[in-house]
Amino acid sequence: MNLLILFAALSGAMAVAAGAFGAHGAEGKAAEWLQTGGHYQLVHAVAALVAAQMGAKGPGWLFLLGAVIFAGTLYLMALGLPRWLGAITPIGGTALIVGWLWLAWEAIRGG
Repeated sequence: MNLLILFAALSGAMAVAAGAFGAHGAEGKAAEWLQTGGHYQLVHAVAALVAAQMGAKGPGWLFLLGAVIFAGTLYLMALGLPRWLGAITPIGGTALIVGWLWLAWEAIRGG
């Protein structure tokens, strides 16, 4: 079993659910957070699948970790948890950026 592909698929499903809830079941800032989190999580679930197919597991796992932190903090705030969680969100964004740079490095070196 390829755990990276499994978790990427589950992340994609969660992203669609969060985005749909943001579009149809939430209002105001909560809806924005859910839609933003869902968008970033979905994009990076697909990126993790591509990385897995390239054999670049490190960047793939970093995409998933970054998405969990980035989108997860937005989801938690949308559900009413404290807004100070927003201070953690950029850590996830940084992980996503590093994942993209790592994937680029893998492509350059032929990995």
